[in-house]
This record gives sequence, C-alpha cells and structure tokens, in this order.
Amino acid sequence: MFAPKLKKGDGVRIIAPARSLMLPWMSNELKETAQKRLESLGLRVSFGKYVNERDEFDSTTIEHRIEDLHDAFADDSIQIILTVIGGFNSNQLLRYIDYDLVRNNPKILCGYSDITALATAFYSKTDVVTYSGPHFFNFGQKQNFEYTMNHFKKCFFEEDPIILHPSEKYVDDLWATKQDDVQMLPNNGWHILQEGNAKGVIIGGNLGTFHLLHGTEYMPNPSEDVILFIEDDRDDHPAAFDRNLQSLLHQDFAKRIRGVAIGRSEIKSGISLELLSKIIASKLELQNIPVVAGLDFGHTTPMFTFPIGGRAAMSVSAQEASIVIDQH
Repeated sequence: MFAPKLKKGDGVRIIAPARSLMLPWMSNELKETAQKRLESLGLRVSFGKYVNERDEFDSTTIEHRIEDLHDAFADDSIQIILTVIGGFNSNQLLRYIDYDLVRNNPKILCGYSDITALATAFYSKTDVVTYSGPHFFNFGQKQNFEYTMNHFKKCFFEEDPIILHPSEKYVDDLWATKQDDVQMLPNNGWHILQEGNAKGVIIGGNLGTFHLLHGTEYMPNPSEDVILFIEDDRDDHPAAFDRNLQSLLHQDFAKRIRGVAIGRSEIKSGISLELLSKIIASKLELQNIPVVAGLDFGHTTPMFTFPIGGRAAMSVSAQEASIVIDQH
C-alpha cells in the first residue's frame, strides 16, 4: 500500500523518534537551511511537539515520541513524515504504536539508520510502504546535495520508474560540523561482486539495526522474491558486518533473496572492496545471485531514496549493472 504522491501545499511533519532536534552540533543555520529546502518544494513544514526535548540519551520519553508519531498520522494536513535523525532507540516504540492508525492513514515515512527499525516494523505490521532516505537534518547540507534532492523528488513527486545511477562525488566525513570545509571524494561507481538478473520486493536499511528485529513480530517475511538493500555505519567493522549479514540470512525470508544491493561503506569502517567481496563469496545463501556494492545510500552523502516494500529489478553483468525501482 503506497501513500499518495506529494504535491505543492502538502504538509511535512518533523518528528524525533530517536535523537532530538536539539543535538549540540545541529546549528540553527543547518535547521533553517533544511526547512527552507523543504519549503522550496512547496511543502508546509511543521514540527512535533516534543522534537526539542533532550535527555541523557539525546532523546526523550517513549510517551512523548509516540504522541508525536501518532499526531502526525492522525493529522489530515500531513502527507509526509520526516525523522530528525537516527540514533539508537526507535525500537523502544514498536510495542506502543497504533498500527491500525498507520494502516488507515497511509503516509510517507522517511529516514534511515536507526529509523530502519521503525520503517520496517510499519511495513511488516501494516503493508504500508515506507522509505529509506534523508532525514530532516540532511536537508541542511550546503554542498553536494543536488543528487539527494533529485532522487527525493523522483521518489515522492513523480510516478515514473527510478533508474539508479552512481553520483559523481561523495562526502564521507561528518559534514554537519564543518559545512564550509567538506572534502569531496570522487565516486568510482558501483562494484560488481556477482552477476545475474533478479526482480523482487525491496527489504532494506541499516544492517546493524535489522539485528534488533530478529525473532520479533516486526521482522518482515514477504512470500515473494526479495531484493535486499543493506548498508552499515562507521562504528561497525568487517567482522561485525559479516556476522550481522549472516544473522540476517538466517531469517525466514532470506531463502527468497534474489539480489543484493549494498550501500557505500564509510572509510572508517574498514570494509574494503576486497573484504566485502570475500564476505559475500563466503555466503552460500547468496550464491548465483546478483550482488552490487558501493551504491549511494547509507551513511555517506549524497543518497537516493528507496521504498521499503516497493519493487526493484537488477540486471548485472561483468561490464555493467542496472537497477530500476518501480513506483507502484
């Protein structure tokens, strides 16, 4: 079940199901830039009641986060819900969500990293398609934001299939704390790890956060073929990526994985192309299916937006790779 596409005049609500809008490095300039960018799309920006609360975990109470979440879904003037940022604790909310409210008021929910837990639970419990894409704070990025913005618009304002292409350059550092001194790195394109063709429903997000859903009712188990989109952050290392991937491959739906797209690894993670190739080659569950790495999603920027519960087609040869996301 897809939420309606956006149009000018629609409302966007900013909520903080994980970390707060009051993080000390999140400057007023960044927040103002983010709001103006969203308003430039013709969207009306509003904020949850409790987005500015901040406790010792850089978050706030379960009750306040749930209230902001429910208010956003219950408000007929809101068509898209953006998370402030990721964090560590959005999985605390899962047992307290009114999933009937979400199902009866399908809206776009967009975020990444820790928001994988929330977005995946929504899809699993309601069949409403959710999205991995930029947080509110990402819209405050001064440089190299065009790719992110273009894909955001393609995903939420347009109907055509999205043909993915690598960005020309990317940022690996913590850009939000040094907006005027950002190091741009050349993007060498996607890395073909295994060849093949595949179609299926997209299950995806942050690999480490997926681990929080194992053995719960919030882990998806689609009956159709799956295209897996996964990424991880700088705080993980190759061995952690390896075991988290193996753990995911132990889930019921893994036997229906027909293709894998891997987001670009941060340099600090130490997950080199050579190590990643060895990890993938060691997984008997992934033999004879297409696998492509280095895609523009995850914890580097820019990033494309993709639908969790949407559909994708992969065509991968030794020379080139094609990934197309269906919007219906």
